[in-house]
Amino acid sequence: MSKKLKQARTEGKTSNNETNLISKNLVLKSFCAWDGDTLVLNILGTPSAKQDAIGKPKGNQLKVSVTAAPVAGRATDHMVKFLAAAFGVTAKDIEVVFGRMNINKQLRIKSPKTLPTVISKHLSQ
Repeated sequence: MSKKLKQARTEGKTSNNETNLISKNLVLKSFCAWDGDTLVLNILGTPSAKQDAIGKPKGNQLKVSVTAAPVAGRATDHMVKFLAAAFGVTAKDIEVVFGRMNINKQLRIKSPKTLPTVISKHLSQ
């Protein structure tokens, strides 16, 4: 968050869009958490991998590898499509909160139908 936005937030001068972005940008103590019916994931992405795969947690992030090259956000777009299939939702049900052009991302998945094993194990603890 920029200094300007932080200052505006403390002075109560943020727009609804800015406030919504701030409230969506959750600080997680693990790589995943529920926010109502929405699953929030912190991702450590690996572009140009040999295969698309959901890996193991690394700190407060979940490793996700995709075959797409990191050019103009294409790896993130590919990751969203890959994860949509893994969670049984459409790509439109996944929002990239931040990190579209970065390996560090936060995603919000609306009402996932299925959960990959690594996530269901973590949430059941």
